[in-house]
Amino acid sequence: MKIIRYTDADYAIAIRSLNRRAEASDQVRDVVAGVIKEVRARGDAAVLDFTAKFDGAALTPQTMRVTDAEIAAAAAATDERTVAALQAAHRNVRAFALASLRKPWSMKNEQGAEVGEVYHPFERVGCYVPGGTAPLVSTAIMTVTFAAAAGVPEIVVCTPCGKDGSVNPGLLTALRLAGATEIYKIGGAQAIAAMAFGTETIRPVVKIVGPGNSYVVEAKRQAFGVISIDLLPGPSEVIILADKTGNPAFIAADFLAQAEHGKDSGAGFITDDAALLEQVLKEIETQAAKLGRQAMVQSVLDKGGFAVLVRDMDEGVRLVNDYAPEHIVLIAEREPELIGAIRTAGAIFVGNYSPVAVGDFLAGPSHTLPTGGAGKSFPGLMADMFQRRTSIVRLDKESCAKSEPIVRAFSEVEGLDAHGESVAIRLR
Repeated sequence: MKIIRYTDADYAIAIRSLNRRAEASDQVRDVVAGVIKEVRARGDAAVLDFTAKFDGAALTPQTMRVTDAEIAAAAAATDERTVAALQAAHRNVRAFALASLRKPWSMKNEQGAEVGEVYHPFERVGCYVPGGTAPLVSTAIMTVTFAAAAGVPEIVVCTPCGKDGSVNPGLLTALRLAGATEIYKIGGAQAIAAMAFGTETIRPVVKIVGPGNSYVVEAKRQAFGVISIDLLPGPSEVIILADKTGNPAFIAADFLAQAEHGKDSGAGFITDDAALLEQVLKEIETQAAKLGRQAMVQSVLDKGGFAVLVRDMDEGVRLVNDYAPEHIVLIAEREPELIGAIRTAGAIFVGNYSPVAVGDFLAGPSHTLPTGGAGKSFPGLMADMFQRRTSIVRLDKESCAKSEPIVRAFSEVEGLDAHGESVAIRLR
């Protein structure tokens, strides 16, 4: 793990090296472009070929979609404790989503015209739920629930299956609970292409949301414009910013929980307290030795783990805003002030008793959040991302008359006399 102290001679250079941008390699871009081209040309056949190649599953157009019988069997195979956990998470996420929906509004402008906005749910959206090394049951709740709360009538889900063509029972149970209307056993760039462009079996959607690996993220990027997307969430990341009030055992546990994601995940710890830094490093070493996913944890510690000793917490906040982390845990005496100063994080977890894992599974906001520095310009997944806004304008004769001189001035400057005439004719 990289340890950086403000007293180091190369401190500024080392700090700059921590920031990472979500940019696909040429190899990833080329592979994804090829997948999309094939899916657009050959539809189901291409999707099934890529599924066999990348996931080792032999599917047919008839077995690609999860059936009601499979969902019923999954529900029967899911234990009561898991079902209770899914229901609790679903209640929290749905309540959060409903509270955050945009509401119609209107006002009068200076000329007396009524202006405002109304909101309608998208008709058909796609949610991508990763499989990979672990069935992300929580992602089912954290994506589909928001679409359902917004009133989307058709919610399509794509998720990778195992080599035997099966999908984790808990995941299927979560998807049905959350409100999925169609579930397909496909993953990767081919799933994004199928949802974006359509195949013989899968009708195209108008928006795709959800996290994924570098190929999934790049596929969303390349499909953007044909469909809308939420954001480009890639490998997960956390920064823990703490002063002397931080509990070293808790901090290490959050750090390692992030490292458990493996692959290109990132985990960082920033503090202005030298003693706490040493305590946390010891706790990380002790706790890591007891974890099950040792290889993944160690890989992240070696490649994406870092700890920084800063001069003061204000400098720590500046580093956080430069990094724009997906998650930040903030533990500080100046908590209210520093919360307001953190402007680029996907989600802020405040205090010693706010583990990121509660946000991953239960709290309410979606865990689909911007990564790779995208938090500087993207928010996390929200319910209003499933709403299409339409502006409304209504004038009476009086407000039309008050608007006419201004419209005429614009039309003369722009050389669009028909625009001015379209207002003036109503007043003659």
